[in-house]
Amino acid sequence: MLDVLRARADWIVGLALAVALAVLLIATGEEKALVIGTTTGSAYGMVALGLVLVYKSSGVFNFAQGEFGTVALYALYMLDFEVNYWLALLGAVVVAAMMGFLTERIVVRPLFEAPRVILLVATAGVALLAIGVQIWFGDAQGKPIAKGFDRVDRVKVFGVQVPDQQLWLIAMLAVLAIVLGLFFTRTNLGLAIVGASQEPTATELVGISVRRLSSFVWVVAAVLGAFAALIAVPNGGSFAPGIMTTSFLIPAFTAAVLGGMTSLPGAFLGGVLIGIVQSVATTAPLFEDIPGTKETLVVFVVLLVVLVIRPQGLLGKGSA
Repeated sequence: MLDVLRARADWIVGLALAVALAVLLIATGEEKALVIGTTTGSAYGMVALGLVLVYKSSGVFNFAQGEFGTVALYALYMLDFEVNYWLALLGAVVVAAMMGFLTERIVVRPLFEAPRVILLVATAGVALLAIGVQIWFGDAQGKPIAKGFDRVDRVKVFGVQVPDQQLWLIAMLAVLAIVLGLFFTRTNLGLAIVGASQEPTATELVGISVRRLSSFVWVVAAVLGAFAALIAVPNGGSFAPGIMTTSFLIPAFTAAVLGGMTSLPGAFLGGVLIGIVQSVATTAPLFEDIPGTKETLVVFVVLLVVLVIRPQGLLGKGSA
């Protein structure tokens, strides 16, 4: 029993922190910030899952993660005029997966042996190119976007109505966190990806193609970015070029660092925590005298504190 507890010590600490934060917010009358932050943070957590997936497999921070989602939004916007919404949604996910595959084949694979910082800059180039194409294709004006569920009064928590669209987001994130966690610990393919990130030469020697694994990882990461965008952004009613990079990428990166850049469940936990922190920053009297965008400032403060005090994050074990 003690061995199990020691093995799960980081999990226990992370969950204890989340529970303590929830109790504190309820005790101080900020329960609405808890609910709103949890729903917002679920989107951050899903983007963070994609970031952690790529980092866990290759040690690269993917600046293009957000644009996988924005491209999916444009695909949904165009397809929704032609076919049923759910077919349009599926088509948008396929478009994002294709972008992830092409990014890996055209940009990442030729730089496979290059220093990781070059790959990081290359992914930033992909993001900037995608944003430029979006502006060229549809100018910088916002565009309306449909959502899968319109009902907003089914569930009410602490006086806050949680729309069905956000319930879908929370459920999807929880399922993905569990499935991916099991995938990397219980399946041969998942273990091969982890092995390739740690010992690529040894992985090749036992007959496993590191490059094929890389393609798979980038496609899955793109699909995660697509789901985050397609479920979260429609709550606002519209989207604009680069919305996932400008509005979601930095909080998601902070969530990944907070949870641990090598921990998929940590990305889930980190996303929710960052969402709650942002929500508290916009409502708590403690932050009312801070000028500008308070939630952005708080995110950067959290990122700095985590990097200084515990760079491996709450559930992380170290670099991949």
